This record gives sequence, C-alpha cells and structure tokens, in this order.
Amino acid sequence: MKLNQLDGLMAFWKVAQHRGFTSAAAELEVSPSALSQAIRQLEARLGARLLNRTTRSVSLTEAGEAYLARIGPAVAQVIEAGEDMNALQGRPAGTLKINAARVSVTMVLQPMLANFLREHPGVHVELTNDEGFVDIVERGYDAGVRLGESVQQDMVAVPLTGPLKMGVFASPDYLSRLPAPRHPDDLARHNCIRFRFAATGRIHKWEFQVEERLIEYEVQGNLTTSDTTFNLDAALEGVGLAYMFEDLAAPHVRAKLLKRVLPLFSPTFPGFYLYYPNRQHQSTKLRALIDYVARRKRS
Repeated sequence: MKLNQLDGLMAFWKVAQHRGFTSAAAELEVSPSALSQAIRQLEARLGARLLNRTTRSVSLTEAGEAYLARIGPAVAQVIEAGEDMNALQGRPAGTLKINAARVSVTMVLQPMLANFLREHPGVHVELTNDEGFVDIVERGYDAGVRLGESVQQDMVAVPLTGPLKMGVFASPDYLSRLPAPRHPDDLARHNCIRFRFAATGRIHKWEFQVEERLIEYEVQGNLTTSDTTFNLDAALEGVGLAYMFEDLAAPHVRAKLLKRVLPLFSPTFPGFYLYYPNRQHQSTKLRALIDYVARRKRS
C-alpha cells in the first residue's frame, strides 16, 4: 500500500514494525526522507514524539508504544477490509509476508509457490529466508514455515509435509580418503560440516537414535556455515560429512554423487509446518494460501 493512502499512520506503523526507516520505506515504495517527513507531520499533529531516532537505530518512545497499541489493530483492519473487498470479487490480493528457513524454501515452498501465484495473481508473496527462530507477529509477517518442533504453541500450524528423516551424507571422494563411520562415536575421527544458528550463535548438535535413545553429538570440522543448503554443496565437493534431511540429499544419492552413512542411527522428526497467529479474522490472502495447502495435501 502506498504511503499517501494512509499518510503518517501507515508510515509510523511500518517503521514501528521494522524498527527502521530503510526497510519500511522499501516496503512502502517511498524514500526514507518522505517517510521521515510523514512521521514528523504526524508527531506535530499529535503534539508528541513517537520515535527515538539515532544514526544507527529507531525505537518507540513511551507515547509511541501507547499510540501503536491503539492504532496498530485499526490500520491492519483497514488494510484487510480492502483485501476483503477484492475477495468478494473473487480476487484475494495484497502482500503475503512469509518467513521461512532456507531449507524449507528449497524442499517445500519452491515447488508449490509458482502454481499458487498463478491461481492468485493479485497476491504478492514476499518471502524472507531466516534460519533462526523468529517472532512473526513482532516482525510483521503473516505466516512462517518451520519444523513442527519449533512452532510456538500459541500458533495455528498446518502440516506441509509428513515426518522427515535425517541422515549423514558424504561424497564418494571423501569416503575414498577416510573409512565410513560405523557408529556415531566414529564421527570424532571425521571432518564434519557444522551448522551455526545465526540468531543464537549456537552450533547444531547432530542427533542419533542409539539403543532406543536420542543422543546429541558435538561434532568437529573445518567448515561451519549458517546455511543448510551450502552444507549440501560442501558435501558434494568432498569437504566432509553433512547432516541433513534425507529428502534433500536423495536426488544426489540417486545420481551417485553422495553416499549415506550411519543409516541405522537416523532419527525422524516432525515435518515442516505453515504456521500463523491464532486470530479470529484472517486476511483473505492468508486464507487463500491455507486453502491451497490443504488442497495440495489432499491431491
């Protein structure tokens, strides 16, 4: 929605969501200076400062927090009302903001989004890759995609996949240089490609089913990334062992570019879910996606 449609209210609402002018201006398709001017005019009309501005950050004043609590739901309802009018004419419309782990984009969203967008040309999907755990309400997203175990309990979750099996994979070249591990304890003698969660800095521990118990292993290696799909590429290049979803590695196993090791110890986890806030009123663009996912699951 363009800035001049709701003037300073929309400007303030978006800056509060993004906690910054640059990204808010980009979403509204205006310049940061125009955004700043609109908020200054709003503050002048209200007789109160709404934002604390520094060269590096933007935060809400006490008055800004109170004002946002009052106008935020109302602005959202105005936008949704416009989208509902489009829906009454059979045209769900608007920007649908989704936050998803990159691996879920590769495995789940990419195969289905093209057809969804063909069915709903009035919907614009804005997809953000984020390997961390994100508060989608605070960050202004309509929905998120994560593994079932990561979805907060107060969210509505719709399954996108069934349970997913994990595995350890390596290239034939790597396994020609080192014997394949026969037990997870053998990983101590291998170069393991590690994954670090960008949000927390924590290194992901590899989990294995050992004697009917799920055990975590702290692995070591000379490559650590924050991108699961890059770990796959590194394994294909012979860097070391990679821990990943079986479905992600499967095409490369069939092509004999990767080999699976430790298959008897592979655990299974809940699959990917589309999740969204538990609200009485859902936007028509989100409802269109939920309905599409349900139809796709049935087919």
